[in-house]
Amino acid sequence: MHNLTIAELIKGLQSKEFTSVELTQHFLARIAALNSGYNAVITITADQALKAAAAADQRLAAGNAPALCGVPMLHKDIFCTNGVRTSCGSKMLDNFIPPYNATVVDNFEQAGAVVLGKTNMDEFAMGSSNETSFYGPVKNPWATDCVPGGSSGGSAAAVAARLAPGATATDTGGSIRQPAALCGITGLKPTYGRVSRWGMIAFASSLDQGGPMARTAEDCAIMLSCMASYDDKDSTCVDREVPDYSATLGKPIKGLRIGVPTEYFSEGLNPGTEQAVRAALAEFEAQGAELVEISLPNTGLSVPAYYVIAPAEASANLSRFDGVRYGYRCEDPKDLTDLYSRTRAEGFGEEVQRRILIGTYCLSAGYYDAYYGKAQQVRELIKQDFVTAFEKVDVIMGPTCPSPAFKFGSKGDDPVAMYLEDIYTIATNLAGLPGMSVPCGMVDDKPVGLQIIGNYFDEARMLNVAHQYQQATEWHSLAPEGITAPDGITATERAS
Repeated sequence: MHNLTIAELIKGLQSKEFTSVELTQHFLARIAALNSGYNAVITITADQALKAAAAADQRLAAGNAPALCGVPMLHKDIFCTNGVRTSCGSKMLDNFIPPYNATVVDNFEQAGAVVLGKTNMDEFAMGSSNETSFYGPVKNPWATDCVPGGSSGGSAAAVAARLAPGATATDTGGSIRQPAALCGITGLKPTYGRVSRWGMIAFASSLDQGGPMARTAEDCAIMLSCMASYDDKDSTCVDREVPDYSATLGKPIKGLRIGVPTEYFSEGLNPGTEQAVRAALAEFEAQGAELVEISLPNTGLSVPAYYVIAPAEASANLSRFDGVRYGYRCEDPKDLTDLYSRTRAEGFGEEVQRRILIGTYCLSAGYYDAYYGKAQQVRELIKQDFVTAFEKVDVIMGPTCPSPAFKFGSKGDDPVAMYLEDIYTIATNLAGLPGMSVPCGMVDDKPVGLQIIGNYFDEARMLNVAHQYQQATEWHSLAPEGITAPDGITATERAS
């Protein structure tokens, strides 16, 4: 059952080939048997899952169940979940149990989905490798000595290892698309405001956006139809009708105009990755699409602009974690100043502290205009580059990441090198555009991703384009060694 996609599981549940309880038990058994090798899931909610599965089976038997009813899912541990620890990958929130659900979690519950647990992540979503988590790094199922990407590395690794058919995730500068590429799955970041951020622990409020991760574009379409909704509790959520993203998946792409930015194929791009992306573009041409060379001249400014704006917003958002109201508190503080300083020094990891310091500096008197104000001006230039490009093309395509997954520790001593892993993804967050990554090849036995960027609220077209590509190729159906075995035991484990 773990080899079936979400779409196939829905059909199987509705045709009574298996029950939700059987399906849930199967995935819980896989998590119990395999998760220790990947560290992808940090909280398992077995009792709640089996109870929800039994309720889903009753709804299915009544014949009026919604599409996702009975389908097991995982949530990134950044989404508040009523009665379940929500840590955001940090010691600061290791003991935090929310009394409410995030809107995204509520949406899946109302759709009858079964929550198996919460996935590991970079601390407070700050990282591109999942090495900053308080609970230890997540291992990439394709090569366990390599990173899965971040910050949604736990969700990506769990889907790649078939521990769940789908998982929620968030993207602030590439945190859905980059791990999706490195783990060989499909991940989508919607337009800013498409998915409610209420109950999603904030990193950078003008950039954060929740989205789905699954094996196929079809599955992401099903999940996004559930996740996307207007929410008056989130002032940045857009009151706009949510389309049926599955309805247009079969539309031919003949005549589609694909923008290919020259800046995405320059120095720093792995030759094997470029070859795989070029081959994917050729497949679109074979289906009748037109490739149009475009320029996004301010692409090179996206990383420095992001690493002023995001830390600045993080420094403001994370100021609430002070040891007074909830979360970690240092022992025996001498006074209020000691409480604040030791709680934050002990509760936050190195990368989070670095970004808070950078952000606080950028927002300080005398430096606001020189750094934060200037970065926001650059952000507008980046947005205008895309606006101009979409006057000539329907979608934009290029690599998701500069190279395949890298080894643990290889970039840990160089934060700038780590930040550059998001060179192709950050601009879409700064502009508020939707983007997604689909598997498009293998380099050194590790997957690489094709990034598809759409115009505002044009997720349906992106999903259609990705689906048509996946109908013609098999990259999305590949799995790490042994993962698809019926007993769920990898070849390496069997040999040992």
